[in-house]
Amino acid sequence: MFSVLRDLIRYNIEFAIGLVLVTIVVIFAALSLFSPVDPTLIYMAPPDQPPSMQYWFGTNSRGQDLFWQLSAAFRNSLIFGITVAVISRVISIAIGLASGYIGGWVDRVLMFINDIFVAIPIFPILVLFYFVLRNDLDSFRLALIMACFGWPFDARLIRSVALGLKHREFTRHAVFAGMSTRKVLLEEHLPYVMPIVFSTFMNNMLWSIGLEVTLAVLGFTNLNNPTIGTVLYWANSHSAMVVGIWWWLAIPVVLIIMTFLGLFLLAISMNEYIDPRSRLRRMGA
Repeated sequence: MFSVLRDLIRYNIEFAIGLVLVTIVVIFAALSLFSPVDPTLIYMAPPDQPPSMQYWFGTNSRGQDLFWQLSAAFRNSLIFGITVAVISRVISIAIGLASGYIGGWVDRVLMFINDIFVAIPIFPILVLFYFVLRNDLDSFRLALIMACFGWPFDARLIRSVALGLKHREFTRHAVFAGMSTRKVLLEEHLPYVMPIVFSTFMNNMLWSIGLEVTLAVLGFTNLNNPTIGTVLYWANSHSAMVVGIWWWLAIPVVLIIMTFLGLFLLAISMNEYIDPRSRLRRMGA
């Protein structure tokens, strides 16, 4: 693991830049654990104060210190993205490996279900869940719902790898040795798909955070919970740019760009590392 990380940092400038950007955002989000104020409370500071030594990111029209507000918002959004990515990776691994290895009617049924989820329009479904659940739709419930729709493309990708592994010599040896299907999948096949899982993990975080921001900006989430999207929602509701409170929009947008760019660079560098020819070309071999 450490040798892979060392090679990526040494030979892949995109990975190094992405790692730096994501690390900065993660450290900033972790600072929320030391916040002197509750980020959900309003009018705890003078409203509409520009960035200064006292308020580094300024304050908004709701009387909130934007530094601590954004720190909590990015912490919640990153936790949200990680939750969606982890749950959807588990689903995609289970369905992809089982479908590719077992085959037959199991493969046909699982891929039929997979294709149904691919065809479902996700955004209208999430809006429908909002109108049904309303105040009960917290971040964790929203993450569970999104995770149920975030696995099908990656499950098909994992299935294609499992189909190739099924006919490899080590799989035949494992079966002849009496290993159960569960053991073959977990001990023999899972390590081969983990690079794909790590790569799609970043892509899934990008997708889930971006979709949450879209829902929040439109007002279809719990607006009292600080996230990247709810910060932008309240800034837009108070016409921040029109009344000259530029820092309420500019600073979150810069941090969002850093987050998305960092995750994107990590994802494409992992994709390149998975391909042996691209990896060797990077290393000058």
